[in-house]
Amino acid sequence: MIESEKSVYDYVVYDSNIEEEFAKKLEKNQSVKVYAKLPDWFKIETPIGDYNPDWAVLIEKDGEEKLYFVVETKGNTLSEELRLREIVKMQCGEKHFETLNNEVKFEKHDNFEKFIEGVMKYREMYSNARD
Repeated sequence: MIESEKSVYDYVVYDSNIEEEFAKKLEKNQSVKVYAKLPDWFKIETPIGDYNPDWAVLIEKDGEEKLYFVVETKGNTLSEELRLREIVKMQCGEKHFETLNNEVKFEKHDNFEKFIEGVMKYREMYSNARD
């Protein structure tokens, strides 16, 4: 558990070393305005059982616009090394957020640096689409 100033909770309880490092880096990154380790009750129904993503993250863009991300952190994002059931649940979670057709973006990453890289790509794509 780590103390937090940016989370919606005073403390963040993590499930793995990867989640601990991710939370610490969320705390330090200036673009991150608020985040939450999603509680167990936050579930997305899928055909093979409920899916619980790890994080919700609010990123500030250009001092005003906000980008929302739901993030899944796994020790290894290589699909063949994850259980098939977990892979399908993550794919369903991704489709769930695509179907909502809003600014929430689903991301899968095994470290914070890859998440931020994905944020930068999304920012560029989102900015180009709005121009």
